[in-house]
Amino acid sequence: MEEIRKEIKEKVILVAVATEDPVQTEESLDELEELVKTAGAEVVARVIQLREAPHPGTYIGKGKIEEVQAFLYGTDATGIVCDDELSPAQISNLEQALDTKIMDRTLVILDIFAKRAFTREGKIQVELAQLKYRASKLTGKGTSLSRLGGGIGTRGPGEKKLEMDRRLIRTRISHLKAELRDVIKHRQVQRKQRQRNHMPVVCIVGYTNAGKSTLLNYYTNAGVLEEDQLFATLDPTTKSVELESGQTILMTDTVGFIQKLPHHLVDAFKSTLEEAKYSDLILHVVDASNPQKEQQMETVYNTLNQLGANESSVITAFNKIDLLKDEEILKDPRAEAVVKISGKTGEGTAKLLQTIEEMLQKKKLYLEKTYGYDEAGKIQIIRNYGQLLKEEYTEEGIYVQAYIPKEILGSI
Repeated sequence: MEEIRKEIKEKVILVAVATEDPVQTEESLDELEELVKTAGAEVVARVIQLREAPHPGTYIGKGKIEEVQAFLYGTDATGIVCDDELSPAQISNLEQALDTKIMDRTLVILDIFAKRAFTREGKIQVELAQLKYRASKLTGKGTSLSRLGGGIGTRGPGEKKLEMDRRLIRTRISHLKAELRDVIKHRQVQRKQRQRNHMPVVCIVGYTNAGKSTLLNYYTNAGVLEEDQLFATLDPTTKSVELESGQTILMTDTVGFIQKLPHHLVDAFKSTLEEAKYSDLILHVVDASNPQKEQQMETVYNTLNQLGANESSVITAFNKIDLLKDEEILKDPRAEAVVKISGKTGEGTAKLLQTIEEMLQKKKLYLEKTYGYDEAGKIQIIRNYGQLLKEEYTEEGIYVQAYIPKEILGSI
């Protein structure tokens, strides 16, 4: 009879070093706990140490290691998760001191991404990020990462990847990079096609679980997974939306951002995240009900700067206003416009589309011209790619008032 292998339900202890504000460290651990739950494990204890900097050898000091050891015995925990990315030496030393599975925030995020990647591009990007992470941990450890066993961190490439030597990992990374280059070329072709069609692109960005997918589903019936958890969707989705004027735009949903987003992921997902860089407008979705929304907004803007996508105009949509108990002043000084919405109930969504239309119109040129009847084809170009305000047939020709993309000015 075939034996069915079941994934172990892990119990973990969260460990963090507070170098500045302990309250911020607590909030960071709250988020880490959500990440751990999303990865399928249970948090049974927390340990925070106040230090000027993490211990270079063991992340936390000797006294806290003993405290963690006591928690391990008292809670039957199967491992610990540290709130920062650990060095190979820190992992090795903690393993020796505690004799348990040692994980960090980066490993947990990579594990969730592996679970949520369904497209070829997503799977390539996740495996590439995982292998880069694991290669960095092989320093001085040979293949001892295979001791991690089942549970968090073993999805995606699989356990056999943990047993690869450096040469095999480098070969696999090179192969994945070649595959990713092909995918990037395809994405660039799609982008150029959109540019030729002069179809405006609105890129939806935001902190994970801000409600980006809910909003896209509301406007387009895209059928993207909606769940109240971190990184519910990973693969980007692009759908068309018709504005009140009759103009069609493309909305692209991107992967959510998070504090301490692993650089392996930023590098691997650069082609996906760069959709924001080449978009006509960035729609920044913020969870208005989240107490940490200010820090989350800062994280989003820092990531956009890292991607070189800080030149595009931004509309900030404060989502989930249906969850606010009190009237609150919601502002974003870095956005050109702010709209309060609820992607769930639809409140404010019409105003948001109107604001998008107004912002896109600012980027267009106003045209007032009379065309000869032999130039009727140019009117059709305006109709296809611009916004025709007035079309009047006179003795001199066809009088037109319109807003047009500057790219088609030479064609008309």
